[in-house]
Amino acid sequence: MLARDFKTDVLPMSNKLLRFALQILQNEEEAKDVLQDIFLKLWQKREELVKVENVEAFAMRMIRNRCLDVIRSRRTVSMEMVKKGKLPDEDGSDNNELEMADSAVLVKQIIAGLPDLQRTIIHLRDIEQLEYEEIAEATDMNVNAIRVNLSRARKKVRDEILKIQNYGITENTRIAAKVL
Repeated sequence: MLARDFKTDVLPMSNKLLRFALQILQNEEEAKDVLQDIFLKLWQKREELVKVENVEAFAMRMIRNRCLDVIRSRRTVSMEMVKKGKLPDEDGSDNNELEMADSAVLVKQIIAGLPDLQRTIIHLRDIEQLEYEEIAEATDMNVNAIRVNLSRARKKVRDEILKIQNYGITENTRIAAKVL
């Protein structure tokens, strides 16, 4: 695709793509950043765009995926932020920061105890924030197998945290104790 084709076929979609990104993100600056990122990626893939049947649908899908990545990144707290004590503060209390730091250390310890494959996958997906396809390339595994292993790893982490929070009391014994 030549530059003039790009200008006539892709750039006129900018308003529509921006509105779509704004609808998802609810933040004009982030939406503009996403749009700029997508236009850059589209420009870099301009030779491949000739093969795409519907460029507008392709661009919309790219916008949606990038917006979802931005939303996910809002919710994550990096381990470096935890170590430095720069956590998002909900109620301004120091106890909340301490609990978050303790929880992060606990999660790291639980992850370290996982089997190698699960530990690698959870690290790549949740800490490094790689896409499933990128993890598949790095581990030479099927995407479905990665999803299954990630789900199992997360379940193990969640179960261990619940076990520790409940002082080792399992769900069934708590229910039995309440009945008696």
